[in-house]
Amino acid sequence: MPTPQRLDAVSFDWKAAAPVREWLKNLPKDERKAIGEDIAYVQFKWPIGKPRVDHLRGAVWEVRTSLANRIARTLFAVEGRQMVLLHGFITKTQQTPNPDIKLAEKRFKEWQHGET
Repeated sequence: MPTPQRLDAVSFDWKAAAPVREWLKNLPKDERKAIGEDIAYVQFKWPIGKPRVDHLRGAVWEVRTSLANRIARTLFAVEGRQMVLLHGFITKTQQTPNPDIKLAEKRFKEWQHGET
């Protein structure tokens, strides 16, 4: 098993906005706290897998946070020692919607090419 490496969480910024940060700000405090704790756990324990983290496609991974009756998903990619937070949303389904994965892939490509 690989030795855990600490990742620095960085936000995808788009036109002076940080979509994941804005999404988190609009959630209740207890949900923000739970999601933040799960992101921090991934930062300090990377690489890890299910049930907390799942590989979706290509460079895109997700952190799953169980809330009262739904699941918060924070999509991210790892580049070097950076955990790039790309997209966050809440769903009641077990499967991550394809449009959300595509959005995360698009944002990661923009981040890689400095288009943010």
